[in-house]
Amino acid sequence: MDDYQLNVTKVLENASKVYGKKEVVSRRVSDGSIFRYTYKDAWERVQRAANFLVDELGVKPGDRVGVIGWNTHRFFELYYAVPGVGAVVHEINLRLSPDDLTYIINHAGDRVLFLDDGLVRLLVESVKDKLKTVEKFVVMSDSKEVDTSLKPAYSYEALMDSAKPSYKFPVIDERSGAAMCYTTGTTGKPKGVVYSHRALMLHSIVAGLPSTINVSEKDAMLVLVPMFHVNAWGMPYGAPAVGAKLIFPAQFYAPDMILELVEKERATIAASVPTIWIMVVDYLKKTGKKVDLTGLKIVFGGSEPPLALMKTLAEMGATVQHAWGMTETTPLGTANIIKSYLEETLSEEEKWQLMTKQGLVAPMLEVKIVDETGKELPWDGKTPGELLIRGPWIAKSYYNDERSKDALLDGWFRTGDIATIDPEGYVKLVDRAKDLIKSGGEWISSVDLENAIMAHPGVKEATVIAVKHPKWQERPLAVVVPRDEYKGKLTKEEIIEFIRPKFAKWWLPDDVVFVNEIPKTSVGKFDKKLLREKYKDYKLLTAE
Repeated sequence: MDDYQLNVTKVLENASKVYGKKEVVSRRVSDGSIFRYTYKDAWERVQRAANFLVDELGVKPGDRVGVIGWNTHRFFELYYAVPGVGAVVHEINLRLSPDDLTYIINHAGDRVLFLDDGLVRLLVESVKDKLKTVEKFVVMSDSKEVDTSLKPAYSYEALMDSAKPSYKFPVIDERSGAAMCYTTGTTGKPKGVVYSHRALMLHSIVAGLPSTINVSEKDAMLVLVPMFHVNAWGMPYGAPAVGAKLIFPAQFYAPDMILELVEKERATIAASVPTIWIMVVDYLKKTGKKVDLTGLKIVFGGSEPPLALMKTLAEMGATVQHAWGMTETTPLGTANIIKSYLEETLSEEEKWQLMTKQGLVAPMLEVKIVDETGKELPWDGKTPGELLIRGPWIAKSYYNDERSKDALLDGWFRTGDIATIDPEGYVKLVDRAKDLIKSGGEWISSVDLENAIMAHPGVKEATVIAVKHPKWQERPLAVVVPRDEYKGKLTKEEIIEFIRPKFAKWWLPDDVVFVNEIPKTSVGKFDKKLLREKYKDYKLLTAE
């Protein structure tokens, strides 16, 4: 067989020829207005970008090129242009603390830094003196003028205008780096993961299969996942691979602006963490507005979506799907589809319960669960163990990080997630290992408690953490954000009574704390590290 090298640029090159008229739509960072062009237009701009990367910015194969910005067509272009010239596009999380931001730029060794104008530019200017490896800055905006204290600085559009419109992309070893991200873990410094051309290509193909996310030329994909977060879950590669339309929201995540894109651009797939849609549902309840989401499939990842949220969105016409992955898995690891014979035999409520699971392992990957000694555990849907995974787009190490030695177990990547796998092969995450609550020698799943609490009509958000207990070692503490109309009315007793039928008595939280907001990580997950620190000395009544 032909030793054809899987290079990511081939995705967009093919899209420009076969699906050249299909649109890429992006809000502008400056004012939220709509910019649109085609895959054919995008391919020409990617070639221009490749020319100025090499000729004007001096980028060489193997260099790290950082991009810090919102979801826009320019970020999309750099997804292809940078790896196309043999360099590695470093997708930088703009929501990191200044210390972590400078750490990952320096650790990656970014030589060139692309950044959106406005608040992002101000952020980079505030840490510029701590950036040890960056030699040049490129400001991305509609303007061809640059007003910044960063030196030397270039205008993205001015470089684009002066660059040649064609570029002969070299054939690159498919196992060489194409992109990289850093984890947003809540312990220690972020860890870098480098994705090869081969990994990204195989991931994009498999992610679009009917047995995973099911993407086709007929789809319009709204990219709500930040482009700095695990390759935007592969959507900027997967959509053009099959000719689907792409829609980028820039930084405009207000519920009304999301719904506007869904309606006007006729989005059929939107993938994001559950918190985005919790905000949308809360907005609709507050305003009394009615929406018809028929034709839209919402793919949840990042954390388990509350069953109540899934049912609410389904009542609005949406199809909902749960998938799982992580930075180290590129990210797709599992996707939840209901097998045909289960569709025929399960009751509606049984189907909903099944849909809360993370799903079936993606084709070409393998999973297993093991105990603390590494012994493989049965797929009985009851026995929990650490989830291990391996396959062609699963990380085998971190970038220049001694923590790599703890990442693998006999060639399998250790996810740090505690899971069960049922006889049908459906993976169910019980908890992150560090979030499990150990009470009297038994484990309590914070995830299960959270989802049960969030089914209460008066609850907007909820999370559960462990607090110390002199007798039981740890006990669950629920942290709850009431909906506006329930503030000052919702009680601890009401919450406990609501979830009591679902759990053994010893699983029930010892206390409930009501707050105005639960802190989030930079990618929209509940930040349990901050909560554990805040409530580390919390005195439970049961501890007295």
